[in-house]
Amino acid sequence: MSSFPTPISYTFDVLYQDEHLVAINKPYGFLTHRTALAKYETQIVLQALRDQLGRSVHPIHRLDRKTSGVLLWGLDSKAHSDMSKLFQENLIKKSYLAIVRGYTKDEGTIDYPLKNEAGRSQEAVTNYKTLERKEQKWPLGKHETSRYSLLELNPTTGRMHQLRRHLSHNFHPIIGDRPHGCSKQNRMFKQKFGFEEMLLHASSLSFTHPYTDIEIKIQAPLFESYLKMASKIGFMNVEESNSISKEK
Repeated sequence: MSSFPTPISYTFDVLYQDEHLVAINKPYGFLTHRTALAKYETQIVLQALRDQLGRSVHPIHRLDRKTSGVLLWGLDSKAHSDMSKLFQENLIKKSYLAIVRGYTKDEGTIDYPLKNEAGRSQEAVTNYKTLERKEQKWPLGKHETSRYSLLELNPTTGRMHQLRRHLSHNFHPIIGDRPHGCSKQNRMFKQKFGFEEMLLHASSLSFTHPYTDIEIKIQAPLFESYLKMASKIGFMNVEESNSISKEK
């Protein structure tokens, strides 16, 4: 008899589905699948999605537990293998929406190698574009106000925690990120708003379907908690920035 707790039941918003693939909008707090470091977690996408669809599913890529947004799955082993190759060959365009500390440049590229779990350095590249900047009269430390930027992020590689580590390296950590973020900002958001989520959302995936050659774009609406916090910071048009209309 398993000593692990039973994963919770959850119904995900299905963003795209055909006979080979399914994409969902993953909420904050869910693991893509169970790991050795999180054996006793109950918010597991793999089991809940399998139960929701009534069939086996295969994770094609992964999102951090703290990251919400588009998560793509294969409905058979061949689709899983073929789509995984597209990810490995950087043939899938990924876009994220993040709110970070400070004012970022209008656009730029963070080209900074990252070490994997084995300690080996790997190439890692993230392109970004600043969509909006806001300043609030929220004193913090020696500063009388707090500044924030809303970013569109387009990574061309897929390293572990790449966006979180790159933005921290660039001195513009994502709000709510632990352990790569700003502890002072995170503490303020918790004390002021009771907010402990991370403001990073996988907003879209674009690729050429391996079996139909049709161009597919899957877009994920922002969750209400993200929208509410973005509004408090002053980003009133964040929903438009995310381009939430679904691809037909």
